[in-house]
Amino acid sequence: MVVSESDLTSEYRHIPVMLGEVLETLSPRDGDVVCDCTLGGAGHSLELGRRCSPSGLLIGIDQDDVALAAAGERIRANVPEVASLQLKGNFSQLDGLLQRAQVPGVDCFLFDLGVSSPQLDVPERGFSYHEDAPLDMRMDPGTQTLTAAEVINTYSEADLTRILRAYGEERWASRIAQFVVRRRAHAPIQTTMQLVEVIKDAIPASQRREGGHHPARKTFQALRIEVNHELDALEAGLQSAIRWLNPGGRIAVISYHSLEDRIVKNVFRQRSQGCTCPPDLPVCVCGNVPVIELGERKPRVPSPDEIANNPRARSAKLRSATKLAG
Repeated sequence: MVVSESDLTSEYRHIPVMLGEVLETLSPRDGDVVCDCTLGGAGHSLELGRRCSPSGLLIGIDQDDVALAAAGERIRANVPEVASLQLKGNFSQLDGLLQRAQVPGVDCFLFDLGVSSPQLDVPERGFSYHEDAPLDMRMDPGTQTLTAAEVINTYSEADLTRILRAYGEERWASRIAQFVVRRRAHAPIQTTMQLVEVIKDAIPASQRREGGHHPARKTFQALRIEVNHELDALEAGLQSAIRWLNPGGRIAVISYHSLEDRIVKNVFRQRSQGCTCPPDLPVCVCGNVPVIELGERKPRVPSPDEIANNPRARSAKLRSATKLAG
């Protein structure tokens, strides 16, 4: 099945996660420059744009061509009064993208790190373990060359084990890697369902539904992170966003698994930390100066009602920070 751009314009209208909390945290005002670093279906951006209009600027970044086109069309139709830019790229390229936008600074940054529903739901993208499709998982097929199939069929058993353990936190990582290598020796593993079969064979039957989750969930997460270099991109994007924030500007990040949340927590902690010199030193030699002030010490989570209405929000965590003056 070939999915057209027009088909996906409606498909990309997913439910924005923790929308109320995001609006409360960022508090965009008329005249603000707002940057949604993960534009997706523009669910968050529509409301952010309404609040920074009519004299503000709404910037949306996404590396998916179809998402970018659909989101731009939706913003122009629903919030025509706000100036908006849709820029193709990954938030690891944030410095260059904002230079292209010719803005001196940004008042509100949003990172929603979840894979958008249409990317999961369109079988051809290869993200889903529920549909049979080529093993792809590239966020930007136009420029990326590494696919999940290449990872599965060319990485060594040791490297596969490392990826599944580090990026998927998969307790059966070594056994799954062993079964993958054994299976591909006979024929390449080319589709999502072929990989799901290998994973099910590798995990003991009594453990396959541990925690109520699909047995392939962690492996597919790990492959997606490896193919798209997601964790490296996240740290680079956060550091850039903090640099671009105007004094008093706010940043909000929604993460969906512990690896992402750990990076957000560590970057925020590092950039909010002051002098770390021993107290007996007469002068500071470390040079650390706090750049941001943390929001809540513990991340905010979705309400039970939201989780009931949007199950994909169940693992979401929202962390935030504010840029200090000077």
